[in-house]
Amino acid sequence: MDINTVRGLSTVFVFLAFIGVCWWAFSPKRKKKFDEAANLPFADDEQSQQSARKESEQHRGE
Repeated sequence: MDINTVRGLSTVFVFLAFIGVCWWAFSPKRKKKFDEAANLPFADDEQSQQSARKESEQHRGE
């Protein structure tokens, strides 16, 4: 087994790993999880806006 065989096998292995990652990322059953994860940064904004509204309502009532 010479270096060119090792290079060829490593190329095949990396290609199969790439195909596996693409299949995992674009699998239809993972879409819901990825959509939820994509919206996580916005969840913090909504919570901070709600708490700011509550505080402003409390200050108006005083």
